[in-house]
Amino acid sequence: MPARHSTTRFSRTLLACALLPLGLMATNIATAAPQKPQMATVAADNFGPLKHINAGVLDVAYVEQGPADGPVVILLHGWPYDIHSFEEVAPALAAKGYRVLVPYVRGYGQTRFLSAQTPRNAQPTALASDVIAFMDALHVQHAVLAGFDWGARTADIISALWPERVKALVSVSGYLISSQEAAKAPLPPSAELQWWYQYYFATPRGQAGYEQNRHAFAKLIWQTASPKWAFDDATFERSAQALDNPDQVAITVHNYRWRLGLAQGETRYDALEAKLAKFPAIAVPTITLEGDANGAPHPPAEAYAQRFTGKYQYRLITGGVGHNLPQEAPQAFAQAVVDADHL
Repeated sequence: MPARHSTTRFSRTLLACALLPLGLMATNIATAAPQKPQMATVAADNFGPLKHINAGVLDVAYVEQGPADGPVVILLHGWPYDIHSFEEVAPALAAKGYRVLVPYVRGYGQTRFLSAQTPRNAQPTALASDVIAFMDALHVQHAVLAGFDWGARTADIISALWPERVKALVSVSGYLISSQEAAKAPLPPSAELQWWYQYYFATPRGQAGYEQNRHAFAKLIWQTASPKWAFDDATFERSAQALDNPDQVAITVHNYRWRLGLAQGETRYDALEAKLAKFPAIAVPTITLEGDANGAPHPPAEAYAQRFTGKYQYRLITGGVGHNLPQEAPQAFAQAVVDADHL
């Protein structure tokens, strides 16, 4: 078993790791002009048709593959990526009989807020609550959750707070639950450097810069987070289109500003955030994955292994695999989902 780590050391290690976007500015949550929900089924390249469903505060756009009566797997993407991270994973799981659901996160793709008055809030429990609402809308009682980046954090949170809804978990970079209080602790300079974009987003200049240069910004993150992944321009631009969502900047900036305590969340999530601030254990069957060339901030496996108290495996995926593990190593990711389901 790995050596025990104190909560302080553990939280500081987490803060030095994990690539997931930031938040709005000052203390208010932005709202945007109302967007007319696009309820029709539209093409999502060769990934399959996009479906829409009203779930909670969102009109969620998602892809569904596999038999309607199969065991459910929900695949969750991160920033600045999109559902195409799972373009090879989803059909591989569908071929094994799973009903695979791949939703666009709030602020991405064709997912839209149903009301202009809804706060453009991207605090972690809001994103997790979106998935619970999505499951409820589709009458999915429990599912295997698998994700990376923001998606891994969301899957971790659901597994900790709503374990009865999770059959098994696959999480890239492991345990990514943190809190605003933990984020107050400064990190060593080398670790702070890795979070440069978080501090950039904390400024009006950063928000304006991201608004003006979304695609170039995302490509830089792709390159630094996966330095050995030779993706082509077509692959990148297909996913970068998801960043043209009208709420993308507000959601991204708010996520990171919230983490630093520079933006408020919604009081309805206070009780959930208080639970997460205690770093709850995750007891559902879990496989954590890490790429051997992950250039994004991420915790070492020994820092979080003891946070998983149920059946648990850690897998290092070799061969120059970076942060976008499901797209860079789809076979390994899909196999982890199947294996986690049978732990």
